[in-house]
Amino acid sequence: MAAGTLETAQTIDLDPNKAIARIDAWFDGLIGLLPNIVVALIFAVIMWYVARGVAFAIQRTAAARKRDNLGDILAGFARWSVFVFGVMIALTIVLPSLNPGDLVAGLGIGTVAIGFAFKDILQNWLAGLLLLLRQPFGVGDEIEVGGHSGTIERIESRATLIRTYDGQRVIIPNAELYTDVVQVITAYPARRLQMDFGIGYDDDIDNACQVMLDAVAGIEGLETDPAPQALPWSLDASWVTIRLRWWVKSDGPIIGTRVEVLKSVKRALDNAGIDIPFNVQTHLFRDETPPELAKKRAEAVANLPRPAREA
Repeated sequence: MAAGTLETAQTIDLDPNKAIARIDAWFDGLIGLLPNIVVALIFAVIMWYVARGVAFAIQRTAAARKRDNLGDILAGFARWSVFVFGVMIALTIVLPSLNPGDLVAGLGIGTVAIGFAFKDILQNWLAGLLLLLRQPFGVGDEIEVGGHSGTIERIESRATLIRTYDGQRVIIPNAELYTDVVQVITAYPARRLQMDFGIGYDDDIDNACQVMLDAVAGIEGLETDPAPQALPWSLDASWVTIRLRWWVKSDGPIIGTRVEVLKSVKRALDNAGIDIPFNVQTHLFRDETPPELAKKRAEAVANLPRPAREA
């Protein structure tokens, strides 16, 4: 009895009429949904163009305010948000029984999973958006971060591109820029440079300072307000240090002014007879031999045979 029941349960119904009826029911359902599918596709296409129009409007607005990088990021986010919203509405058109709340809940769970999988990418994207909104620096500014310094070329959604002074491109993740210490070199119109010079202890300090100031007075690129300063800075082992400080425009020829200042001051000090001393070192030698051993050594030297004098 049990064996017969098991054989009956394992019997597969291969009636072709039932299979054809099932396929026919599927086609009937598809034909019934065909108008909804056509409307949903048309609606999705319309929403795609609407999304592109919204993105274009955001980019135009940002460009008018000279915020092109921010416009690109916000436009991309708005374009895909509007299109995804349109796709959700299109799905409810095809399947009227579909609950939008359940679809949103499912998308929320999927978004959390995607967020964990692409945590670094989303972190850099959010950091880039905050950087563009707050604008601690912008395209064209010179910055120094993480041992890299150069001019910002572009701020993208994931990273910031800078061009170093030796002509290389460095790509820095936005999250690093947002959390690390960043020195904005061109944040203000002018910046101060300085250089130390050493003069001899026998030279007059006031005279040396005046000679340095006169030497840099005619150099092109140096600001006159604030004026250059020559300050006695320290008494070192071999010279008196004079610190020369001057201001230049932040976007000006920084290296060029340093070169001209060095040449002019060196030439002026030489002409004025002011010494630029080398590093002088004094070495003291002391005999560390114990007294007993030194006494024996002296006695041994005294007892050495001396050569006979010639007549």
